[in-house]
Amino acid sequence: MSSVAIKTPEAIRWRLSPQLRQLARSPSAVVGALLLLAVLLMAGSAGWLFPEDPLAMVAEPFLRPGADPAFPLGTDMMGRDILAGIFHGARSSLAIALAATLVSLVLGVMLGLIGGFYGGWLDAAVVRVTEFFQTVPPFLFALTIIAVIQPSLWTIALAIGLTSWPGLARLVRAETLRLRHGEMVQASISLGASDARIIARDILPNALAPILVSTSLIVATAILTESALAFMGLGDPNVASWGNMVGSGREVLRTDWYIAALPGLAILVTVLGLNLLGDGLADALDPRSRQ
Repeated sequence: MSSVAIKTPEAIRWRLSPQLRQLARSPSAVVGALLLLAVLLMAGSAGWLFPEDPLAMVAEPFLRPGADPAFPLGTDMMGRDILAGIFHGARSSLAIALAATLVSLVLGVMLGLIGGFYGGWLDAAVVRVTEFFQTVPPFLFALTIIAVIQPSLWTIALAIGLTSWPGLARLVRAETLRLRHGEMVQASISLGASDARIIARDILPNALAPILVSTSLIVATAILTESALAFMGLGDPNVASWGNMVGSGREVLRTDWYIAALPGLAILVTVLGLNLLGDGLADALDPRSRQ
């Protein structure tokens, strides 16, 4: 009787350790992780450092950075504290991006797995729906959804999520098609494993690497899309977000550039951190990079 090797948690951790070591040796991944950690600390400490409403008028308008120690980054045209807005904006911008990414992951991974695993008319339907969504520019699609419904934190996240999944679905479908005809899946089929078990145990874990890399890019795209929507006046006016701050500062960009530039810098740092982390993940999870 042949013995069956059982993968213990220690064995799984040992198998993952080369990827983690590769990730720790990647300068882009380390820098990206540090930048994201700084943004997360901003979001987590916003309520403690700035307990007041970030949309409240707390000083005279158009205070320049450094003019008043109480407001290190100055105030905007309404007398609102820019530093408090940036810290609280990290919360709302990240919340929108993460919620949109979750919607995109659920749709993209589910449809990609179904189409790639079952094939036939299901795969054809997934391909047609994906192609339809990809023919419409994602930003224009999200813009249309927001213009029809009431702009709020969660409707914006839903609109971005509904327009961000096609690329991920095609990627997961391609990985599923490759794994579907592999020896591991065929052995599970011959042993009588159910479809759900094969997908959960054999296909999805082996497709996680490209999914993780794509997730970082989806989060970055969601932040940029939310900022662009808010810049056009389609953000939630009751919430402090980086996009709303940039949008309100565009009217005085020539005379008081810092009102739009400082929250724009926060967007730049966050997106840069996500892209650097995505590059590091791609290198660490690529088998060819460890040869």
